[in-house]
Amino acid sequence: MFGIYEKSTFGCSKLVTELYSTSFSLGIKTLNKRFHDPIYGIYGFVRYADEIVDTFHQFDKKMLLNRFKQDTYTAIEEGVSLNPILHSFQKVVHDYKIERDLIDAFLTSMEMDLLNVHYDADKYNEYIYGSAEVVGLMCLRVFVEGSAELYDKLKTDARSLGAAFQKVNFLRDIKSDFEDRGRVYFPGVDFQNFSGDAKKAIENDIQIDFDNALRGIMGLPVGARSGVYLAYIYYLKLFKKIKSTAACRIQHERIRVPDAIKFTLLAKTLVKGSLGVL
Repeated sequence: MFGIYEKSTFGCSKLVTELYSTSFSLGIKTLNKRFHDPIYGIYGFVRYADEIVDTFHQFDKKMLLNRFKQDTYTAIEEGVSLNPILHSFQKVVHDYKIERDLIDAFLTSMEMDLLNVHYDADKYNEYIYGSAEVVGLMCLRVFVEGSAELYDKLKTDARSLGAAFQKVNFLRDIKSDFEDRGRVYFPGVDFQNFSGDAKKAIENDIQIDFDNALRGIMGLPVGARSGVYLAYIYYLKLFKKIKSTAACRIQHERIRVPDAIKFTLLAKTLVKGSLGVL
């Protein structure tokens, strides 16, 4: 009967993923089925932590994040949790030998979000690593299924993919991050005077991450490649749309990719996967 409980916990993580992210949900569906539950388990965990610091404005965020952090470590140590999101995550941690330092770095970045700060270069890089790059590394642990050699070969590019996604999110959400949360992640950027030159410099940095990430995606096992590629081309589409948008417009509206285009990207990815060209 415990197996039914575990199945229900992964079902909860899947529900969280589908409610919060159309793009990642589509990407997961194109992965081999054996990867679905572990990736749902990772996404549910990082999504809930992020929600605490981003949207729980009427509550004591620091207290809630500290409790979530302690509950996470307890779940991992004991191998069980009555919090379904944490139970599914701890199982993924144990099954795929996800390192404690990756989890520590992620939770440290979430703690950084409790402060309304402007980030210098060092803090920016620390935040990007903990909030995004380590999530890519957690997923890579799942995809390589125990192969230390393949993990070491792809980990730098997996970090680049996570960084590209996060930096695109920062550009897309620059208005809400500043107005709703008091944050400006990009070092040296003045939101009130966000210039085309500043935007171009950020975009050049992101392009390097995208280029490195594609190389790593092509090295993934076949069962993982299409799903990660779909997430990649979705974010690349969003990035190109942001690049074609003036800095002054970025200050006043959130750029997005319509769901219809997401489903078109999904269809194209499925066709490429079926033809073996990914």
